[in-house]
Amino acid sequence: MRHPRTVLVVATLVPLLTLSLLVAQDKAKEKKKPEAYTDPQAAGPDFAVQGEYEGQLAGKTRLGAQVVAEGEGKFQVILYPGGLPGAGWDGKTKIKATARREGEQTNVSGGDVSGTIRDGVLTGKCASGSFELKHVVRQSPTLGAKPPAGAIVLFDGTNADEWKGGKLVEGNHLGVGTVSKREFRAFHLHLEFRLPFMPAARGQARGNSGVYLQNRYEVQLLDSFGLDGRNNECGGIYGQVAPSINMCFPPLSWQTYDIDFTPARFDAQGKRIAPAVVTVLHNGVKIHDKVELVKGPTGGGQPERDTPGPLQLQNHGNPVVFRNIWVVEK
Repeated sequence: MRHPRTVLVVATLVPLLTLSLLVAQDKAKEKKKPEAYTDPQAAGPDFAVQGEYEGQLAGKTRLGAQVVAEGEGKFQVILYPGGLPGAGWDGKTKIKATARREGEQTNVSGGDVSGTIRDGVLTGKCASGSFELKHVVRQSPTLGAKPPAGAIVLFDGTNADEWKGGKLVEGNHLGVGTVSKREFRAFHLHLEFRLPFMPAARGQARGNSGVYLQNRYEVQLLDSFGLDGRNNECGGIYGQVAPSINMCFPPLSWQTYDIDFTPARFDAQGKRIAPAVVTVLHNGVKIHDKVELVKGPTGGGQPERDTPGPLQLQNHGNPVVFRNIWVVEK
C-alpha cells in the first residue's frame, strides 16, 4: 500500500515538473526565434546572393530570376521567361530550382536547371538554353514622390506627431504599431516601407505588418519575395483579394504603395448600399484595379460605418519601418 505522504509529494511535484517543462519549452522557442536583420552589413553572406537577376536566355530572349534566401546558405531560385515580374514576365511560366552557397560560389540545381552564382552573376542552363544574368536592384518609379499641393503630410522623417504612439526608428523612420491622429473618407495614399531580412523565417512570420485603410481594411505587408502572390501575402487585400502580380522586392529594399480608396456607401438607415473600392500600385505596378471589398472589413478591423477612419500601421512583431507618408483627400 502506498503511503499517503508519498502520494501527496507526487501530486505536488507533477504540476511543478509540468510547469518547469512548459517554461523550458517557451524559452527554447524564444531562442529559436528567427533573426531579423535591418542592416545589410550585418545580414551575412546570404544577403549578397539573394535578390533579382536579369539577362538573356540563349542570347535571344529576356530572362529574369529571383533568388530567395532560406537561411544557412540555402536558396530558392525562380526563373521568369520574358523578364522579372512587372518587367516582361508573362505572369504564367516559372522555372524553379534550389541553390546552396559553398564558400564564394552558390551552386544551382533542380529539374532542368543547373548553374552557379558568383560575384553577382548567375550563369547556367535550362531546357531552353544557356543564360547569363546579372544582379540588379530595382527601384519603384514612385519612390521619393513629393506630396502635391494640398496634400496632408503624415510623416516626413522629422517627427511622429501625426501618429498616436508613433515612434521614430533608426533616427528618421516610423515604426509599426501606430494609428494616424487624422481620419479620412476618400483619399489617395502614398507610403514607403522597408521589410527586414529574415532568411530563417517562413510565411506569416517573415516581415509581417499591414496598412489598415480607415482602420478597417488591411493591405498586407509581408516579405513575399519570390512567392505566389496570395491574398495573405504582400499586396493582398488580406483574406479577400490576391494581387494580380507579386511585385514584392527583396527584403531591405524600399518599396512603395500608392493607394486610391473610396469608402463604402450607406443609406439613411445605415445599411451598406455599395462596398468600399480600392486601387493599389505596388512599386509602381497596378496590382488591384478598382476592387470592391464586398466582404467588408478585415478581421480585426473596425466595423464598417458611414464615418471617416484613420490609418493603422500594424505591429506584428517584426521590425518593418516606414517613410514618406502623405495623403490627398478626395
